[in-house]
Amino acid sequence: MDEIKEFLVLDEEEGDRLDVYLSSQLGDMSRSYIQKIIKDKKVSVNGKVEKAKYLVKEDDKIIIQIPAPKLLEVLPQDIPIDIVYEDSDVMIVNKPQNMVVHPAPGNYEGTLVNAILYHCKDNLSSINGVIRPGIVHRIDKDTSGLLMIAKNNNAHNFLAEQLKDHSITREYEFICHGVVKEDKITVDKPIGRNPKDRLKMAVVKDGKRAVTHFEVVARYENFTHMRARLETGRTHQIRVHALSINHPLLGDTVYGPKNNKFKVEGQTLHAKKIGFIHPTTKEYIEFDSELPKYFKNIINKLK
Repeated sequence: MDEIKEFLVLDEEEGDRLDVYLSSQLGDMSRSYIQKIIKDKKVSVNGKVEKAKYLVKEDDKIIIQIPAPKLLEVLPQDIPIDIVYEDSDVMIVNKPQNMVVHPAPGNYEGTLVNAILYHCKDNLSSINGVIRPGIVHRIDKDTSGLLMIAKNNNAHNFLAEQLKDHSITREYEFICHGVVKEDKITVDKPIGRNPKDRLKMAVVKDGKRAVTHFEVVARYENFTHMRARLETGRTHQIRVHALSINHPLLGDTVYGPKNNKFKVEGQTLHAKKIGFIHPTTKEYIEFDSELPKYFKNIINKLK
């Protein structure tokens, strides 16, 4: 059955295009898929069908009819994945840059989930549904690095609880614009939707608490190689906090300069280390990964 959702446009959302507004409300759906739903006349504004370019107004009542997901399209695919560790409870995968973690409507192929479905067969937790089997947490498409996959529901719940308690070790490395003067910086600033652009996150007063511990790894001319340890795990946390101290990530076209001399597409950000209490042994285990080739190449150029 189709799913019907209703939204009431707030004052600060007025002026957004209809497709942009719905993209911000329905975070898991691609804008192109939302445009298709609008084209198929499954979206109404105040009872009237509008086009994607319609500019929403305060108090507009928007109803969207989301087609039932075609679950059969989430198929196992023989895509090579870098498995760092695996047992009957947990798998640690080193995700390459430019790979989406899980399918979303309109984008059912080539994701990490397609790859792990092929590798694990039916041995994945079902807590996050058919579209996100085994996925306990995620990293952005353009972020490379380590991810935990839960192979059963007990493991999933146990790992999710540690994420909630902020007891999981998560360290990232990145390259940012500018030379960071301090050796260590802790940023404790709340993060929420950017009121001026609902597709972005920002430091906002009424956001959720977000804490990032930054440390300089190496300084270069006009750039700095940094390490970040997450205390909380908000959407785009490192990217938003780095911007808040005026050092946006290299290659980050959403929060940083549109162009860069290294022609990097996507933020130079790698999830390097992850550590947690194992669901069965109850012992702490930790995994470290090498910096990817693209990252090392930039460092060599900077040197």
